[in-house]
Amino acid sequence: MIKESLPDRLLKGFFYLSIGLFSLYCLIPFWSVVASSFTSEASIVKNGYMFWPSDFSLDAYKMIFKDNTIYRAYGITTFVTVVGTILSMIFTSAMAYTLSVKSVKYRNHLAFYIYFTMLFHGGLVASYLLISKYLDMKDTIWVLIIPGMISAWNMFLLRNFFASIDDSIAESAKIDGANDVYILFRIILPISLPAMATIGLFYALGYWNKWFDAVLYINDKDLFPLQYLIQRIMNNLDYINQISADISIPNFIPPAMTVRLATTVVTIGPIVFLYPFLQKYFVKGLMVGAVKG
Repeated sequence: MIKESLPDRLLKGFFYLSIGLFSLYCLIPFWSVVASSFTSEASIVKNGYMFWPSDFSLDAYKMIFKDNTIYRAYGITTFVTVVGTILSMIFTSAMAYTLSVKSVKYRNHLAFYIYFTMLFHGGLVASYLLISKYLDMKDTIWVLIIPGMISAWNMFLLRNFFASIDDSIAESAKIDGANDVYILFRIILPISLPAMATIGLFYALGYWNKWFDAVLYINDKDLFPLQYLIQRIMNNLDYINQISADISIPNFIPPAMTVRLATTVVTIGPIVFLYPFLQKYFVKGLMVGAVKG
């Protein structure tokens, strides 16, 4: 075992200290949001944000969860996130692997066609007419999944990762009689877990935070995703604030700030728990020893 010198230990300690302070710097605002969301509106107005609830109150969460609408929106968003991420990863992986195989004819032409869509598109009007009129997906849950199922940027990231894998892995599998489908799902994807976890997280975050598509294509309140429902709640709160300011109701403080903080906790809470499960794939080197000797 090599003994570290004093300068190396000091440098490592400096790095640990810097990372710890930066993590604390990121954690303090989040904790302030969580603590303040459990505080009464009057206490927020009087004392501002705090690190511990001085006047504990659940009024903001009671307002958000006052009926079954929020639970239904949670179900819609969870379904869209899970199913959309799975479908996106399947189709993105298949397309990325196809473009990474050097023997595929016209793969550079296909790559340019996909890249062209990143630079030019038909615009909002054309997309709206295509999705709502010709594809007839308006007021369906699939309108939140299918139009954004494949991201060209994520596909190119995954293609570059697949292209970095040694060709001898696939060649040796083909010698043993494996086809491309077997190679992709049984060989390439298992040794690409770091890239798959990263791209999957990108897709999951995109589906979880999707709200603009609901504004355009969803009129059925039973299909409102969580983010769009939260936006409607915030708009209603702004209207209540305007009314209360005009009427000047004595001793009445609308729970505007606490509801905003509570909605932040409600919307980001579940997706934050994905990070501990996916973090190990960001640092694990699964390519080591993958090539046959």
